[in-house]
Amino acid sequence: MSTVAEIEAALPQLSTEELLRVEQALHQQYRQRGNAILYDDSYGVVTETDLIASAEDAFLAYDKEEAAHARRPAR
Repeated sequence: MSTVAEIEAALPQLSTEELLRVEQALHQQYRQRGNAILYDDSYGVVTETDLIASAEDAFLAYDKEEAAHARRPAR
């Protein structure tokens, strides 16, 4: 079993406090590596991947709304 799979399997058994500690440890790893971090504050980090996913969601919602008004299929 891989380390990632072991971590994922253990997460449901953790308390909320333990999950918070895991989250903080992950944020610290992002900070130490410094790769692709766009925003960093006490709540956590936002990466390029997060930003791309958010933009995709916004564009899909826009296309769906536009298609509803134009009576044409969305992309």
